[in-house]
Amino acid sequence: MKRVFDIGLALLLLLLLWPVILAIAIAILWRDGGPVFYVAERMKTPETPFNLIKFRTMSNVPADQNAGVTGGDKTDRITHVGKKLRRYRLDELPQLINVLRGDMSFVGPRPPLRQYTDAFSDLYSQVLRSRPGVTGLATLHFHRHEERLIADASTPEQTEQIYVTRCVPRKAVLDLIYQRHASVCFDITLLWETILKVLRR
Repeated sequence: MKRVFDIGLALLLLLLLWPVILAIAIAILWRDGGPVFYVAERMKTPETPFNLIKFRTMSNVPADQNAGVTGGDKTDRITHVGKKLRRYRLDELPQLINVLRGDMSFVGPRPPLRQYTDAFSDLYSQVLRSRPGVTGLATLHFHRHEERLIADASTPEQTEQIYVTRCVPRKAVLDLIYQRHASVCFDITLLWETILKVLRR
């Protein structure tokens, strides 16, 4: 039922939101140039990668400078359009394609980078029993706190230290709580909470 729900909702949203998606793509090209999309490896299981698709929100840099999560050391690279997209989570609209492909669900743990599934293999072997999601319990109740924690980091090393010691374990707790109570009804509740949270911004 969860997979049927994901496919049906993704198709409906693509049908309704394609003008918005097109407008965002044009805005990125006009203001920041190409590429429009940012495609990066994420993990569906500890052993299985996939290509996560988002609208590009940061300036183009060599791949080695994109390693790890986005902390204070990277905020000056977020583009003008990217700031607005991130604020309302519109940069994640292309992930509807990931949902249709089966890489992701609408609700679940956020898909981690390979470096974290390698470093915390036991933890992610439990967390990624759930299909990664566009939103989830940890996204709703920890994401803004995570942003505040790593906003003051001035180097990639500081960002990494804060993320692995103060964010990964706490998010995993919430992801495992979701896993124990997962259902279509719970997914609908979390999606509605996500919509309300975005609208309040």
